[in-house]
Amino acid sequence: MKDLPLSFAAAPEIKLPQKAYAAFLFDMDGTILNSLAAAERVWGRWAAAMGLDVESFLPTMHGKRGIDTISALNLPGIDPVAEAEFILRGEIEDVEGVVPIPGAVEFLSALPPERWAIVTSSPIELAKRRLRAAGIPEPRHMVTAEDVTVGKPNPQGYILGSERLGVNPSEALVFEDVLAGIRAGEAAGADVMVITATHNHEIETGHWKIPGYLDVTTHIADGGRLLVRFKG
Repeated sequence: MKDLPLSFAAAPEIKLPQKAYAAFLFDMDGTILNSLAAAERVWGRWAAAMGLDVESFLPTMHGKRGIDTISALNLPGIDPVAEAEFILRGEIEDVEGVVPIPGAVEFLSALPPERWAIVTSSPIELAKRRLRAAGIPEPRHMVTAEDVTVGKPNPQGYILGSERLGVNPSEALVFEDVLAGIRAGEAAGADVMVITATHNHEIETGHWKIPGYLDVTTHIADGGRLLVRFKG
């Protein structure tokens, strides 16, 4: 990424990658759909029951597998597997307000199905539930929490997603919204596009970023490779 500014805070316009990619890999929550309110309702109730400071805890759980978040807390007498399953049941029940990121449905529907995948920290049952709630069709390829032994920021998910599409991660563009996922994409060797639709504050990463998909589209280049382009 030779033409990227170190900080987009000072960049006067949105920049897009000029490279054509063999595949696109999308995180789910916060990247193609907005489940922020629902997730924070469920996790907030759990955190309060555990005696945690809810306001400081909630930002730490986004983009990671539930079991990884709970295990990292080292709460005495708590079984992370059982607690993660309890939270999962709550998240599956509560999809109120889950909606697509603006323009995501149109953007995804224009992609060749064999050229893109979802790589999410959510378990498969929750991923399917939220996709249905947001009106986003299930993709042909999806990597979920059950498919990896270590979650984001470990790159395992994005490496596996690339393998399932038959491409090298260096030939893929990862779409992400939080640091754990961004770091996972970086570690996999992929380029990264940051989606800022659900951001409440600036994340300075040096990567391209867009607020959503309303103003961009996909162009199919020679050999079926994918380009992100502005509409019009």
